[in-house]
Parts: sequence; C-alpha cells; structure tokens
Amino acid sequence: MTAAPQDLSSDEILQRILTSLDDDKAEDVVTIDLRGRSAMADHMVIASGRNARQVATIAEKLAQRLKDATGRTARLEGKDTGDWVLIDTDDVV
Repeated sequence: MTAAPQDLSSDEILQRILTSLDDDKAEDVVTIDLRGRSAMADHMVIASGRNARQVATIAEKLAQRLKDATGRTARLEGKDTGDWVLIDTDDVV
C-alpha cells in the first residue's frame, strides 16, 4: 500500500530528487540554490548519466517517484532522445 500524495516544500522535493538521482547512479550532481535569485524555481539540479539510455531511465524514474509522492505530474522535455532531459517540478528544475 502506498502513502497518499502530499504537499512537499521545495527543500523536501529537492531531497527526494537527490535521493532518486543517487539511487539511479546519476553522476556529477550539482545543486544550485535559486531562492531570492529567480522567480522560476527555488532550486536547480544538474546531473549526468553514462549514456542516453541511462539519462532517459533516470528521468522516467524520477518523474514517477515525484508523482507518487506529490500527486503532481512533472513536465519533461528532451526525454525521447535522452541526450538531455529537463524536468520541471515548479519548485525544482
């Protein structure tokens, strides 16, 4: 049985993202704090994968984990090629 979706703060979403990236062996993970610098989001996370397939898989799993946790669907761009993927969760990009 899964827990009901919940409202999470941007810091809690960031922690879930970092955990997901670590679980899926993302590389070169960098976090940028945007609070007070941008109205776009509170945090930006940049990560790499070993190949296009791994990048696409990391993105798919991350988007699903966030949906399970929050009930919201993240917007994904670029997943089809896997060269790069942008995931926008509103609070964290």
